[in-house]
Amino acid sequence: MENLLFTIFLTITIATILNIILKKFGISHIIGYILTGTIISYFFNFSKLDMHSLELLGEFGIVFLMFTIGLEMSFDKIKKMKEILFINGSLQVGLSAIIIYICSYFIFDLGLEVSLIVSLAFSLSSTAIVLTYLKSSKDIHTPYGEKSTAILIFQDLAVIPILLLITFLANDTLSISEVLTKTFISAIVIIAFMFIVGKKIISWLLKFSAKTRIEELFLGSVFSIVIGASLLAHELGFTYSLGAFIAGMIISDTNYSVKVESDIATYKDLLLGTFFFWVGTKIDALYFLYNVHIILLFLLAIMLIKAIVIYFIIRRKSDKSTSIKSAIALCQVGEFSFAIFALATNDNLLSSEQSSFLILISVLSMIITPFIVSNIYKLASYFVVEFYESDKITPIKQKNHIVICGFSTLGRIIARDLSEQEVPFVIISDDLRHVLLARKLGYMAYFGHLDKKPVLESLKIEQSSAIIITLSDIHVKRLVCEAVLNYYDEANIILKIQSTKEKAELKDLKINKYIHAYHEVAKLLINEATINLEIKKQVK
Repeated sequence: MENLLFTIFLTITIATILNIILKKFGISHIIGYILTGTIISYFFNFSKLDMHSLELLGEFGIVFLMFTIGLEMSFDKIKKMKEILFINGSLQVGLSAIIIYICSYFIFDLGLEVSLIVSLAFSLSSTAIVLTYLKSSKDIHTPYGEKSTAILIFQDLAVIPILLLITFLANDTLSISEVLTKTFISAIVIIAFMFIVGKKIISWLLKFSAKTRIEELFLGSVFSIVIGASLLAHELGFTYSLGAFIAGMIISDTNYSVKVESDIATYKDLLLGTFFFWVGTKIDALYFLYNVHIILLFLLAIMLIKAIVIYFIIRRKSDKSTSIKSAIALCQVGEFSFAIFALATNDNLLSSEQSSFLILISVLSMIITPFIVSNIYKLASYFVVEFYESDKITPIKQKNHIVICGFSTLGRIIARDLSEQEVPFVIISDDLRHVLLARKLGYMAYFGHLDKKPVLESLKIEQSSAIIITLSDIHVKRLVCEAVLNYYDEANIILKIQSTKEKAELKDLKINKYIHAYHEVAKLLINEATINLEIKKQVK
């Protein structure tokens, strides 16, 4: 127990220090977690039991990620996206696996069984990294985000038959019909239990724990539901994440979905960090140095094959921009490849050297993925440019205009009033749904982040009369204000704040005007009340 606690302490400490340093260079925290795992595995001799415990915690990071995805996937939404979920998903996994198999078997001469395992494992993409980015950037609501999410969900479902196939290849006593029958029966059991009995239990548990108004009891209920559903799915031969995904779907039809997601967000991110740490422990630096040319060749070939396949699948019914972004987002190898390679190695279908080689390819693709997805608009812009590209906005032909940052309720009201007064303005938002709505209303609007220099240049911040920031998150406000002032220190920033505490936290910044939301509302309410009082006095 003491060794495990020390392992956890050392892991968190190293990861925190590394990520503080990497953050200054704009490098994803995922890289920090992976590097932590590599450092721990090379310089500290921890027991296999301790490392296995952290591996198990990391696996539940993916479980909670899939649970939050399930919260956004109600039955109605699944019905609407059934085509992109099942057709695009099956085409992507099938075609990618076939092409990779042909290359592995005929070009790299890996053998029949090894080529089959490699092709199936490498056809999968990284749910943990891509969905984490899509949710944090709000790109999950964009056309490419929806299509990427659908394919990732199908891939998670595809892991089940892939693992069963490997078990069948390693076991001469079971027939394929027996394996399929057992799987089919297990699938019926878990679906029937979760949607008939489980739904009632989940609704009852959330309802009564919410009534207690004790936060830890509600959180305990959520953890019980997620872990219980995951264990049930695992016992029936499926992945932990499938059970969590179904539990999330059930809760999405209740009134608690938003609260549940907000309550577990921090825990999910911490557990995901543990998962990426475990990925880092799989890196064999010496083996990589000796085989770097072959590993990079294989990696480039796989990512290129997957990108081309995904592009043409999405392009059938989508525009070029959506197809390119989807291809870039999903061209890497996913975390479930580790489970496939581990099972194949344990069943003597892969040698330890082959396993190390294949795991390194998976790890390297996951290392470069954060750099790819965080610059996905910039990369896509080399092939196609649209009006809402974040890093490729055509410079506007405006002067003395107002820049509205954010287009939620407040941003819409401001835009409407400015439009009525015929005051020139431009809208910038990191939510594509808001940008498309603004464009539909006839406003000049762009999708992007105001903390990026190319966006600031394109919007001509230095020639604007004011920048109105309507955002709510204090950290995003600071990020945007700092970027604007670093770019043009005379910028006229008008910032909406929620409290005096926010103003105190931002006092080091050169902000011209703070608008306290509640103070201004209070003044209007008082004015209306006193006007009514004056009218009554005049009547008397």
